[in-house]
Amino acid sequence: MVKLISNWCMTVKSLPQEYVFPKDTRPGDQVVPNFENCPVIDLEKAGSDDRNDIIQQVLQASQDCGLFQVINHGVSEDMLKDAMGVVKEFFNMPYEDKASLYSLDTTKSCRLYSSSFDYAGETVHRWRDVLKHTCHPLEECVDLWPEKPSKYRDVMGKYSVELRNLSLRILEMIREGLELNPEYFGDELTGAQALLLNHYPPCPEPSLALGISKHSDPNILTILYQENVGGLQVMKDGQWVGIKPIPNALVVMIGHLLKVVSNGKLESAEHRAVTNAEESRYTIGSSINPRNKDVVIEPAKALLEKNDCRPLYRAFSYKDYHQVYKEHRGEGEPTLEVFKIED
Repeated sequence: MVKLISNWCMTVKSLPQEYVFPKDTRPGDQVVPNFENCPVIDLEKAGSDDRNDIIQQVLQASQDCGLFQVINHGVSEDMLKDAMGVVKEFFNMPYEDKASLYSLDTTKSCRLYSSSFDYAGETVHRWRDVLKHTCHPLEECVDLWPEKPSKYRDVMGKYSVELRNLSLRILEMIREGLELNPEYFGDELTGAQALLLNHYPPCPEPSLALGISKHSDPNILTILYQENVGGLQVMKDGQWVGIKPIPNALVVMIGHLLKVVSNGKLESAEHRAVTNAEESRYTIGSSINPRNKDVVIEPAKALLEKNDCRPLYRAFSYKDYHQVYKEHRGEGEPTLEVFKIED
């Protein structure tokens, strides 16, 4: 438990050396501009005559940078507040109440840890504490979740169901836009879901540290709730830009696997999280993944036939992809380069 940053961060005045990133990857003192033209899509209109227009907005945003924000998405303001409230309550409990959840075992379906998925193997630690657990099918997962706070299982269970439904709605719009077969994003590709709850405590030297280093998500789709404290940055046109929080909005990020399925038509956002010295930042990520590690990931055949084009990526198993992703530390292009078909 001593590795949890929140246990000791308020007692240090300078950043421990093992958290100092190399000069070429640290954020530095330069002010990063906000992504002023970050697409904001009103999903309420997807149920009206404007549905085709909304689908095209989703596709365009997914092509341009692989990231967009959604409003009027169907997840109530009260639900968002309740979920964030219980997450904050969890991370601020005494460490004794969290000790049984702490683990470096990456195979555990519910675990509390610090930095990244591979604390022991990384050369520089990230400035964050994380609670990660599976959440679908809910009845198979919920008994492994934290028992404290007392409302945790009830609130986060409802939240995970709503986020899964929203994820599938967005994937259905993408399916329609790409003209893929009905039920393409069925259980084979979307049968698993995980929640990733992040706590970024105040950092004594934010210019030297990162909450999460540059990466692309190793899944189909991620939806992030970041409340009102900024810190998410995305690589756009060769520079970092900040994603300014919008009240009650959710950030949607295209994952690596969806980039492959679309044969490179959709982009997978390279992003990172920076820290600040004044206040804690909390986020809730929901990711959609294949449930079976042996499932084959490949460009959609219907898409290749429709556009009369060759596949850019060879078929590979989800298990093999994850191994390569770990070897490349989440770096986007180096990971997918392994599976690219040479000209």
